[in-house]
Parts: sequence; structure tokens; C-alpha cells
Amino acid sequence: MARLPQLYVEATYEECFDEDGRAKYDCIVTQDNIEVKLKKGEKLPEFIDKDKAKFLAKEVYDRFHFYVDQYEHRMKVDAIIVYPDRRTRIELKKGDELLLLPVEGYVVTLIADVGNRVRTGDAFAAVTTKKGEVHYMKPPKPGTVVYIDEFTNRPNYVYYILPEE
Repeated sequence: MARLPQLYVEATYEECFDEDGRAKYDCIVTQDNIEVKLKKGEKLPEFIDKDKAKFLAKEVYDRFHFYVDQYEHRMKVDAIIVYPDRRTRIELKKGDELLLLPVEGYVVTLIADVGNRVRTGDAFAAVTTKKGEVHYMKPPKPGTVVYIDEFTNRPNYVYYILPEE
């Protein structure tokens, strides 16, 4: 079974910490150029000022699409995605625009996975029609795949791609 990326989304101090100052969930706390990763039950370090810090709480990765505006395709909150190798990560800022590319067909074969960089001419998915024709899906802009949303009723997917500047 493939490991899933970890998703951290913007939250308030009260959402991340209980009355005793212990983390309710795994979270990432950033202040200026300092970043602290806390596990559930750990206390906030004294050198972090809770009024100046930004808090990101761990969220279920499959809920990523809830943090993207489905009409404007922009991030609703700041988020960090940590990929399964636990070294590679992408930081998404509130307002970042994503490309949402639907992949629909009789048989869908995913080529690019989460964390892969796709270029304009590269195929990120293949769609086979009922007649047996194969069509390759290519992105309009180069970028990085941050999430793939799957619809279980039929082989349909939506790729969320962070375009390069």
C-alpha cells in the first residue's frame, strides 16, 4: 500500500492547543523564520509567541479539496503538503491558483502521481474509450501535482496542479 502525503492546514491557536497548552493534534508552528513540528500532547516551546505565530494543524489528506475554492480554483487557507518521503514538501499560500484538470473516460490510467512535476507536453493520464482509442491528457501549463481527487462511482479523477510561475 502506498503511503499518503501529510496535509497541514491553517488553524487558530485554540484549534491546535487545549487549555493546558498541549497540542490536540500533530501541528506545525511557524514564527518569522522558525518552524517547529509538534506531535499530539507536546507543549508549545517558550520561544514561540502565540500571538505572532501561525499554526497549521494536521488534516486528513483526502480532505484537501475542501480547502480549494471550487469556482475560482484558489486556496482558501495556507497549507503544507509533506510527501511520503517526508523530505519533499510544497507550501501553498491562501489565494494560490491551482489548475483543476478533470480526467474522465471508460478506462482511466493515471500516469503522474502526487508530487510529480508535469510539463506542457507530458501526459499525466491516459483515457481509453469504449472503442479502444487511447487519448493522452496533457496540462496547459507546467506544474506540480498536489492532489488527485477520485470519484468512486466511475473512473473519474480531478488533478490539482500547482502551476509554475
